[in-house]
Amino acid sequence: MKNIMLVCSAGMSTSLLVKKMEKAEEEKGEEVNIFAVSEAEANNHFNEIDILLLGPQVRFLKDKMEKQLGSYNVPVAVIDSVDYGMVNGEKVLESALKEI
Repeated sequence: MKNIMLVCSAGMSTSLLVKKMEKAEEEKGEEVNIFAVSEAEANNHFNEIDILLLGPQVRFLKDKMEKQLGSYNVPVAVIDSVDYGMVNGEKVLESALKEI
């Protein structure tokens, strides 16, 4: 099972996207655990994730998160702002799985 963590400033703006990604996951038959946290909570989950997705509003955290995740060998990606704005869970899930 793959674990995908979404990070935004408070962990709330990504919750709807998580629901859409979970729906896409069910339709495709993928086994993926998807969850959202705030930046402050992110490091509590580094040892259990396969990819970290940043909301577009916190894209400035990419370098910081990549450095923190260096020893975990976990990719960090910024969610496409159009897909984020359209809450396109299917496209975000596809992108994440390709990165993994």
